[in-house]
Amino acid sequence: MKRRVLFVCTANSARSLMAEALLRHAAGDRFEVASAGTEPSKPHPMALQVLAEAGIATEGLSSKPLEGLQDQYWDYVITLCEKAASECGEVCQPAQRIAWDFPDPAQSNRHATFALTLKELKERIGLFTLVHQKETGMKPEGYHPVTIFKALGDDLRLAALLLIRDQDKLCVCELTEAFDVSQPKVSRHLATLREAGLLETERRGQWVYYYLNPRLPDWLVRVLDETALNNGALIVQPMARLQAMAARPAVQCP
Repeated sequence: MKRRVLFVCTANSARSLMAEALLRHAAGDRFEVASAGTEPSKPHPMALQVLAEAGIATEGLSSKPLEGLQDQYWDYVITLCEKAASECGEVCQPAQRIAWDFPDPAQSNRHATFALTLKELKERIGLFTLVHQKETGMKPEGYHPVTIFKALGDDLRLAALLLIRDQDKLCVCELTEAFDVSQPKVSRHLATLREAGLLETERRGQWVYYYLNPRLPDWLVRVLDETALNNGALIVQPMARLQAMAARPAVQCP
């Protein structure tokens, strides 16, 4: 049975439409895909243009209101901006919620910006389909070094992974405190690490805890071990904030 994926952004004119077209093009045999907006307008001409230039079909793409789709069953609801993530609330339950954050290319109205957004969405969707293969028992493609190092190519993501490695398991609220950043930002980075196959999750009541994927290949475990051994400064401040949080019971997670 195909898994059902709904992409959501504010206007449903560029980011979510491009994501819909990309996933359908890349894995339409495995997914039923749609997109919607919390304040839909109409497809942006440059979004359609860069899709066509990439050889991706645009027929049938239209901007749709979230209200018309939220009562349907979805396996995944993927929001593409903080505004959409906050406005979605508890719609489309019991879908798995994934929060991505991409700047709206329509604000620049430049072809190059739309092309860059398309490229970045394509990379993220590639990670998503890889994780889906692993979770559904489909034949995995393995851990490709380029994919892994792209996922680790961010200061916060790398530090978060090393902190989780050190602490065994951490939840979003603990990581938010440790890095002194917003919860949506932490969630986006954790989603990237999870999509790359680096992290797994465990739910305890309303809290989701993240831990290193126990199936990491030996070469990747060695890379993380050496990185942690020689770059301890990356987690000194986050560790101090985490310890301070533990000393304040009022803010501890259950």
